[in-house]
Amino acid sequence: MFPKGMEWIVILIVALLIFGPKNLPKLGKSLGSTVKNIREGMESDEASKDDEPVVAEEDADDDAEIRELEAKLAAAKKKKEDGDAE
Repeated sequence: MFPKGMEWIVILIVALLIFGPKNLPKLGKSLGSTVKNIREGMESDEASKDDEPVVAEEDADDDAEIRELEAKLAAAKKKKEDGDAE
């Protein structure tokens, strides 16, 4: 049922042709992080059944940090656009 040696080679060649050599490592990294997130989510679901609810303070801190980074990014983009306009 699972691919054997030569079948893996064909699958890898097709993936290389579809995504290109530059995007293939990015694809592998994103696939790995997706699997990791799914596993962590499954573990946290099992743990949350036994534990008390998680405090939302961590989310608020993360949101504030994200807003700060977005503001910095917007300022940098504006500065770059102003520099390109001159």
